[in-house]
Amino acid sequence: MKNMRPVIALAATILLLVAAGAALGQEAAGDAAFITRVNAFVDEWHADAAHARLAYFDKIAPDGVYIGTDRTERWPRDAFKAWAARFFERPSAWSFTARQRNVAFTPDRTVIWFDEQLDSAMGVLQASGVMRARAGDGGFEIVHYQLSIAVPNDVQPKVSELIKEFESK
Repeated sequence: MKNMRPVIALAATILLLVAAGAALGQEAAGDAAFITRVNAFVDEWHADAAHARLAYFDKIAPDGVYIGTDRTERWPRDAFKAWAARFFERPSAWSFTARQRNVAFTPDRTVIWFDEQLDSAMGVLQASGVMRARAGDGGFEIVHYQLSIAVPNDVQPKVSELIKEFESK
């Protein structure tokens, strides 16, 4: 029996490692499923704009902020909705298609942040956003979104010069 103790200890260790690995695998699978839900929400939000659906604004929290590409564009949700109303009278307000997105979140999954690169009529855009889980229904809402035009470093001096010229008028 004395010779069996190391074997039993080894077997117990292996079982614990297998159980821990299974738990991590379940957590990773849960994370993947959560990230899929987040991506679906953001993709649908972009699709709402592409199809001029007013549900677009319902996905922004009442206290949410949208920051556009122009330095004057910092919009609380309701002001953004009023400004953008003319675009939502068309069949498509604007169309952004994610080419890449990175998602992260707090351990309790109540706060989510992401960054994304988007294809658009303006070229490649970059954006970052913060979302929160809505209490009660398991959904999400965007509390902060910032959009920017991706300017290659090699052309940035020309872009900066154009901006200076424009602003000096």
